[in-house]
Amino acid sequence: MEESRVSIRQYILNYGSLLGIVSIIFSLMLFFLDMHYQNSPFQQVVSFIILSASIIVAFIAFKKDNEGFINLSECFKLGLGISLLGGLIGFLYFIILINFLDPEVLEKGFKYQSEIMRMNNPELSQEMIESAIEMQRNFSTPGIIFVFVMIFQLFIGFIISLIGGLIVKKSRPE
Repeated sequence: MEESRVSIRQYILNYGSLLGIVSIIFSLMLFFLDMHYQNSPFQQVVSFIILSASIIVAFIAFKKDNEGFINLSECFKLGLGISLLGGLIGFLYFIILINFLDPEVLEKGFKYQSEIMRMNNPELSQEMIESAIEMQRNFSTPGIIFVFVMIFQLFIGFIISLIGGLIVKKSRPE
């Protein structure tokens, strides 16, 4: 089987950087609207669309530049590489956010989650809510957040790469 004539690395750098920059712009928009700690379903859907679009557009560009061919292996390399680079850039923004832009962002998030829990589950006692929030605090160190974000980012990137790759793949004739 003949290898592709186009460097996957350059596409990962270009589209992974694009993913990171667009994600930061979206995050800054949320920051200026004071919604950056809420993590609403709308925010999650927009983030998913940004990730999906970055990967799919990279597949299409790669395929076009590779004489109309792309195989599933190349799709996985592109998708996971873009997800990894975008996740790293996004995490660097998160470090800047919690250290410089809004050092209280995690506490705001805990308070917001506490209010949501209280509204959605009025039968919960204050002690139960505080216990749940304390558990969240224990899992909110930058290192743990980094691990969970990267695992999630790569998992979603894998799923998008699988589905998108099955749709756009076109192998070279033997």
